[in-house]
Amino acid sequence: MPFWRSTVAATIAMLALLGAVPLNLDSQLVLQRYDLAMGDLQLPKTMIFDYSVSQLGPTDIEQRHVIYRSGLEVRDETITVDGIPLKPKIVNFSRREDRYAIARLAPRSSTYSMLFLRTVRDGSHLDYRYDVAPLAAAGGFVVTGLVIDGITYLPREIDFATSSGTTQGQGKLLYGKAGKYWVPMLASVQARVDGKDARERIVWGTYRFPPALPASTFVPPRPLPHATLPPI
Repeated sequence: MPFWRSTVAATIAMLALLGAVPLNLDSQLVLQRYDLAMGDLQLPKTMIFDYSVSQLGPTDIEQRHVIYRSGLEVRDETITVDGIPLKPKIVNFSRREDRYAIARLAPRSSTYSMLFLRTVRDGSHLDYRYDVAPLAAAGGFVVTGLVIDGITYLPREIDFATSSGTTQGQGKLLYGKAGKYWVPMLASVQARVDGKDARERIVWGTYRFPPALPASTFVPPRPLPHATLPPI
């Protein structure tokens, strides 16, 4: 190898080590690391967070919620509607899976094919974008694209298409790190509902991961007893 080529190669390698030139990995190696990262993924058993949802279309919504979750148990507090604080707040209780959990929505090589498209600069490192297609007939929710974070090798972005009856839409979900967990940060959807345009945006934040929540968190308050004496 000519001297100048070896010098350039050495310079590039040194800059990559220093962080000036992001390291560009082979796309198949990235997918291997992605599979390993998903296999080692830790999920929070208990968490508190808030989210804001904005919807424009057949129904307009502007709300802010605080969620308390322990396993399947969920306490959902609606604290503002259209920017107006609710007093008292609306509290709902339910048992359900986390529909936005990364382990539930991230595509896997056993059910999707993934074709590398390009790298995406993300600060001092590179992320990796893939085109994604289901290997078999899919239901109402189909992943169409994936961006793998170049540090954790977990999904940074999941692009999707969805359909149900007269509703068809497409959107994306963005994920990031909170504490030691990988959680949703933003969702945006554009859809057609009964022939009309609709948009929805959800922003998550203020994540907390306590070791446990009191059992009373998920118990609806008892209604006040009815009066037994006739009114005066």
